[in-house]
Amino acid sequence: MQVTHHSEMKERRKSPLGNGAHVLNAKEDVTQLLILRFQQLLSEGLLSPGTRLPPERELAANFGVARSSLRPALKVLEIMGVITQKVGDGSYLNQDASSVLAVPMEFLFLLDDTSLQELTEMRLMMEPALAAKAADRANSEHIALLRQSIVDLEQSKRDRVRLVASDLLFHRVIFQASGNRLAGRLFQTIHRAMLNMIMVTSQLVDLEHTLHFHQPILAAIEQRNPALASRLMTDHLTDARDLLLHSRQQETSRQLRSHLAAGKSVHKRFRKLVPYREQKINL
Repeated sequence: MQVTHHSEMKERRKSPLGNGAHVLNAKEDVTQLLILRFQQLLSEGLLSPGTRLPPERELAANFGVARSSLRPALKVLEIMGVITQKVGDGSYLNQDASSVLAVPMEFLFLLDDTSLQELTEMRLMMEPALAAKAADRANSEHIALLRQSIVDLEQSKRDRVRLVASDLLFHRVIFQASGNRLAGRLFQTIHRAMLNMIMVTSQLVDLEHTLHFHQPILAAIEQRNPALASRLMTDHLTDARDLLLHSRQQETSRQLRSHLAAGKSVHKRFRKLVPYREQKINL
């Protein structure tokens, strides 16, 4: 299906994003499309880090997608660190966009197999130190993003997608606010595994539980208190580890009870089917 433009649109300078050849159907991955297109435009020099992207309406038309499909894709790109969305101002391509997009998506998908135990262990080794660095080095933009993540979290209510995105954004900003570029890039490598972890823990506790940890960490960073920020992050991740461990133990117990119940049921059916004398011989 060809995307048509109004006559006034034709008079404008042709967008470097090109024109969508067709409207994607629901089965196609809009996020993957945007990533591939941004990779191409960066390699061709048509986009550069810091560039302000066209409005959503124009982006949707150029890519041949519905705006309702574009918005979640842009949110994923923001979480990945490819773009920054500024309320009332639009979306900007981040300075590190080239290096982020250079990471093969196939590699990121493989991280789905990363065990939660390994991820939690690594986060406990790293994130308290990153939170301490963030308390030293966070700039006004980092603080504003951390505050926004808290506001989004408070307003997420029953919106699970928004809740998880806000939680992940909070941690992404801390990686970046540490001032260590390798830490910022590491986030891009493990963000899918972190997303999976947050999706699990978000179903185990209520919204206030997460806010109870995020708000003091933000306050410690604002107060430029590295030791406190580190300790609070340790408490946060230890709590997440304990939640996951408790959940796993409950699931193992449930499976065991289910297995034993199934075994009793089979034994009862066996006793009904096999004559008593044959049972005495065989049992």
